Formats: sequence, C-alpha cells, structure tokens
Amino acid sequence: MFEQITPFLQALLDQTGVVHFTVGNFVMCMVGATMVYLAIVKHYEPLLLIGIGFACIVANVPGPPDNVPGGHAISALLYAVKDGGLFHYAYQGVAKLIIPPLIFLGVGAMTDFGPMIANPKLVILGAGAHLGIFVALILAKLLGFSISEAGAIGIIGGADGPMAIFVTMKLAPHLLGPISVAAYSYMALMPMIQPPVMRALTTKAERQISMAQSRTVGKGEKIAFPIIIAMLVNLFFPPVAPLITMLMLGNLLKECGVTDRLYRTAAGGLMNVIIIILTVAIGSTMAADQFLTWQTLEIIVLGLLAFLFGTGSGVVTAKIMNLFLKVKINPLIGSAGIASVPIAARVSHIVAEQENPNNLLIYHAMGPNLAGVFGTAISGGIMLALLGAG
Repeated sequence: MFEQITPFLQALLDQTGVVHFTVGNFVMCMVGATMVYLAIVKHYEPLLLIGIGFACIVANVPGPPDNVPGGHAISALLYAVKDGGLFHYAYQGVAKLIIPPLIFLGVGAMTDFGPMIANPKLVILGAGAHLGIFVALILAKLLGFSISEAGAIGIIGGADGPMAIFVTMKLAPHLLGPISVAAYSYMALMPMIQPPVMRALTTKAERQISMAQSRTVGKGEKIAFPIIIAMLVNLFFPPVAPLITMLMLGNLLKECGVTDRLYRTAAGGLMNVIIIILTVAIGSTMAADQFLTWQTLEIIVLGLLAFLFGTGSGVVTAKIMNLFLKVKINPLIGSAGIASVPIAARVSHIVAEQENPNNLLIYHAMGPNLAGVFGTAISGGIMLALLGAG
C-alpha cells in the first residue's frame, strides 16, 4: 500500500514548487523578510522596502518547472505564466524606461526648489558629493567590468534610483536587477549608512553650527526656474533630458498655481501607483539563481563604497567651503549633496538635531540635496555621451 502511495505523492509534489525550493531561495526570502522588518519596525523608507522585500520573497517561491522559462525559480503565478504575468509587465515598465520619467514627474510635483534658489552656493555641495560615482566606476573597471558596465555601476553613487535605472538600461541592461536593487536598497538604508561617516568627518562643534534662515524666494522665480532648467538640460545634456524634463514639468505644475488638480495627481495617486509598480518590479529581479552570484556581490559592495565616498566627499566639500566663508555652514548638509530627495536631507537634519535640538537643518539641507539631482543627471549625461549611448 505504501509503495503505491509514494509515487502518487511524488507526482503530486512534482506539480508544485516545493521540491525545487533551494537554499538560495531561502536566503533570498530572508533578505526580503529583513527588508520588510526594517520598513515596519525601524521605519526605514517603508514606501520602498515593503514592496521590494515582499516581491523578493514571492520571486523566490518556485513554481512548477514546466511553467518557468529556463528553469528559473520564480513564482509561476505572478511572473512566468504563458505570456508574462504581473511581475513581468511591471518589470517591462522599468526596462522600457516608462517608469523612471513618471517617478521624476511625481518628485517634481512634490518638490520645492526654493532652498536651492535661495542659496545658490550650496549647489557646490551637490557636485562635491558625487565623488562616489567615479570611485565606484574606477574600482569596477579594475575588477574586470567593461567600461559601460563600470559606468552603470558607478551611477549608484548618485543615490538616484530612476537615474540609475535610466543609465543602466542605456549602458548595461543585463545588470539592471542588481544595480536597481543596490540603488534603492542603499537609499532606503541611508539612516544607517550615512551618520557614522558624517560623525567621523566632523567635530561636535561643527555639527552644532546653526544656519540663519534663507531669503524668501518669489513666485516668479519658482515659475521661471523649471522652464529655464528644462531648456538648458535639453540643450546641453540631451541623454538625460527625458528625466529632468519630466521633473521640471511636475514642478511647474506645482508652482504655477493654476493646475492644482494635475500636480496633486502627479504627487499623490499617480506617484503611489508608480511606486508600487517600481518596487514590485525591482523585487522580482531578486530570484536566487540570478541574484546570488559573485558579480552581484561585487556590485552590492561597489554600491556601498559609492555611497560612503559620496557622503564623505560632500561633508569634506562643505568643510573646505567654510575656509572661505565668513558665515559658516554646517558641514552635515554636505552629505545631502547626493541625490536621494528628501532622504539625504532628512538624515542631515536628524544628525544635527541630535547634537543640538534647536538646530533645524532640513530646509538648508534641501539645497544641496536638490542640487544633487542635477549633479547625478550631469554625471549620467556625461557618461552616456562619452560611452556612446546617447
């Protein structure tokens, strides 16, 4: 009797993904669960980590092998059905470069460029905080990556997820999975990554520096700014113009005062939908058999180094500026020069507030933070132009 039941049970199991569940799948499920934990318990960018972590878990629940192209251990229900499932089409929105410009539209609609307009000298910090891009590029080339692959890896250091996706799809589309995961994961983990570097490079007295309130920026300036920037970027940096153009359109919808319904949609409902699609698409690339490779590990490490060097170079740039300024700036805002808006600015504010509860740096930190968006765009545009991927 038992001998008759055993083949039946085996056949039944063969129709499921249970027998194909590997140690690698388990490891990636734990990675996904850790992301969800950090989002819920530690409040580390839950809008990003919940979707990425959940999709990572589901992507590592194997389906029946007959339904999975190439035998990849990806959920057959959500990804690898006959004509492509939910995860497949979410990923196509990223791969076809539809999602990144729409993200920039929403970011523009949520952004006040006033801090950068009010204090233009802080733009220097947006440039100074991009050393990590070139450090990662050089190290990637030394590790044996091609120059195009190294350029795509380097852009992780800009801390701009949509820009990282855009540049990677132009230069090294086969690396989109690990690069996008590294970029968005490190952005979400900035509250853990940046503070130790910021404290190591500054004194207590420097961290306690208070900054005077900036001038009020007029409505005319705020309306003219996105129009002028869109023109300049399209003239001088056409490779990245689709992203910055949409960023400026979103900001113009916000600042012009006559399109409230459109800007609220771009900043609200549309942005929420796009974030869900984006995080699901990124998490779905984290299947163990494709993600657990030495190449992925190298990219993850290089991405971390890029963030560390970018944070450090921004702080050092601010300290150098203070040598020539009569009114000193708090060097902590230099770390906000990388482009993750508003995460990096918020980290600068939190670290300063821990040293001086009356120190409100968020507005000042938004200046270099917003400048960092343009710094990453310029870096990406130069890479695309030089590497022939315009």
